[in-house]
Amino acid sequence: MSERVSRSSREDAGVRADASHPAPGPGAPAPAARSTTGAAVGVLLALLVVLVLVAAWHLTQGTSGAAFPDADVLWGSRVPRLAAGVAVGIALGVAGLLMQSLSRNALASPDTLGVTAGSYLAVTAVAAFGVAVPIWASGFVAFAGGLAAAALVLGLAGGAGTSTTRLVLAGSALALAFQAGTSALLVLFSEETKGLLAWGSGSLSQLGLESFLRAAPVVVVSVVLALVLARRFDVLALGDDTASSLGVPIRSTRVFGILLSVLLTATAVTLAGPIGFVGLCAPVLARLLARVVPALGRHLLLIPLSGLVGAIVVILADALLRAIIGPEGAIAVPTGVATTVFGAIVLVVMARRLRDSGPTRRPPTIRIGVRSGRRFVVVLIVAAVALCAVVLAGMLLGSTRLLTGDILLWLQDAAPPRIAFALDERAPRVIAAVVAGAALGLSGSVTQAVSRNPLADPSLLGITGGAGLGAVLVVTSATATTFGMLAAAVVGGLLAFVLVYALAWRGGLSADRFILIGIGVSYGTVALTTFVLLRANPWDTPKIYTWLSGTTYGRIWEQVIPLAIVLAIALPFVLAHRRDLDILAMDEDTPRLVGIRLERTRLLLLVAAAVLAALSVVAVGVVGFVGLVAPHAARALVGARHSRVIPVAVLLGAVLVGVADVLGRTVIAPAQLPAGLVVALVGAPYFVWLLWRSRDT
Repeated sequence: MSERVSRSSREDAGVRADASHPAPGPGAPAPAARSTTGAAVGVLLALLVVLVLVAAWHLTQGTSGAAFPDADVLWGSRVPRLAAGVAVGIALGVAGLLMQSLSRNALASPDTLGVTAGSYLAVTAVAAFGVAVPIWASGFVAFAGGLAAAALVLGLAGGAGTSTTRLVLAGSALALAFQAGTSALLVLFSEETKGLLAWGSGSLSQLGLESFLRAAPVVVVSVVLALVLARRFDVLALGDDTASSLGVPIRSTRVFGILLSVLLTATAVTLAGPIGFVGLCAPVLARLLARVVPALGRHLLLIPLSGLVGAIVVILADALLRAIIGPEGAIAVPTGVATTVFGAIVLVVMARRLRDSGPTRRPPTIRIGVRSGRRFVVVLIVAAVALCAVVLAGMLLGSTRLLTGDILLWLQDAAPPRIAFALDERAPRVIAAVVAGAALGLSGSVTQAVSRNPLADPSLLGITGGAGLGAVLVVTSATATTFGMLAAAVVGGLLAFVLVYALAWRGGLSADRFILIGIGVSYGTVALTTFVLLRANPWDTPKIYTWLSGTTYGRIWEQVIPLAIVLAIALPFVLAHRRDLDILAMDEDTPRLVGIRLERTRLLLLVAAAVLAALSVVAVGVVGFVGLVAPHAARALVGARHSRVIPVAVLLGAVLVGVADVLGRTVIAPAQLPAGLVVALVGAPYFVWLLWRSRDT
């Protein structure tokens, strides 16, 4: 965070500490303290009234069309939905507050720490593999998945006190990996996981009060335990050294608090699926109220305040969604879509206000030694040979195994019909895979250099999300064409990039702010894409969902050639700016000192990266991790000079997506696994290793 925010946090902490340690002496508290506490209680009562009013409005909405339905409809459908919303809102609001307090990070939440995605993955895995779990034990499955995710993210990001950018980037990237695993299970076990796709975006639909009655005691007990620890949380906000000197057991408090937050998140996921970003919005709004009424800054009041705000956010989002698109339409659109869009807006607003937090603002780095020119030549030759081998394997392997001679016959237009048919289908998808991989490798190299963060990736900056949203809007229309999808993807990717760039600009471009706002826009575009997907023709949903997971299936030359042309133009352009990239990757001041027109150069390079990423979406769908893995692997192999990194990253990206395509259509043949999921499953372990290597630098 900025010094101003850090100072404000210390002052808030001081207020909480002073409030929890009243001045010594006999008699009642001072009049000012009484009035402040009275105002805090008044705010809580006012929010309770708001919740009751919103709940009353929520009860008047339903598919029956009657504002006051009969008892069967009221208790069979509307009351269970309302009860689930209240329970989920309270659970996520308190869980997010605990995560933010324990990590001392204003952007920590069940979503940005990957807890929600981990819980969803665990529930999906149990359903996919047919593991028999009693209904009462389903919460333990989600709890185990969420706890593992939280431990992994916090451990790899560097624990409490780590920078905001690093924590959110680590959590978001690992959440992508968890979501890729979930998507793979949904694709491979479609029958066993039927219904989990819509539930996976968070749905309040309930068949009765049974699920609520199982979840409510867990939420109540967890909130009560959090209130018992409220004074510890107040002291912990002063810093580990101060808390330790005051006798607070830091490790046990932090562990117990994380367990409570994960338990609350898992309970919410079990009850209504992963409803996004309530755990971020509610604590942020609660702390804003605490600035107006300082007494609310004490966790004894801040915990119930966050819970009430969380319940209001969930119920209001559900009611607004049903009011805007109608109860019938809202059946197909989960409440989590609305809360995620709202949460993405909050994340962007917070990112504009907060630059970073933690012990250092230096971006995560990896120590890379100097590499010789001979090593660069060897790596370049090996990567080129590997690419040729991947292309050959892609042409030969599949449902019909072919020989090299068959390819020669096909090139001479003399192949038998069966072989010609197979190669006519394989050639566009193989070329699409390698060209898209090369484009993403180049795009990632530029993005990481300009943002000065080796953990950045085009998919985490909203570019691929915007392109995917644009393409899906065309695909789900009645007049979908290849050119229309191409144009929509480019426009969507560029609009997302322009939005991120404009919001991140404040008299200059902060790399940390740029990444955080990009992540917020990425979440928003994914939520909007889910909204469009679930509102589309149900017969098209599996096809579109598979394409959004990154697939080369059914590619045609019209989808590949535009990307190949742009790549052929962009590669020389970026190579011509290789020295500028070297200098841009240093810091903000050096480019100006050596005469580089910083903003113009940075904008041109980022536009090239955005166009490459957007066109790759048309070629192979939404594929993540390539723009992260390929450039970093290239730097590890040949050093940090971009004259060497760029060609190697391009080749490695092409090899990675090409191998993913071959594996996706051969390992589980005749079934196929989307290449994007294979890339994510391969890239996630590499990203974990990268975070582990860079956690102390």
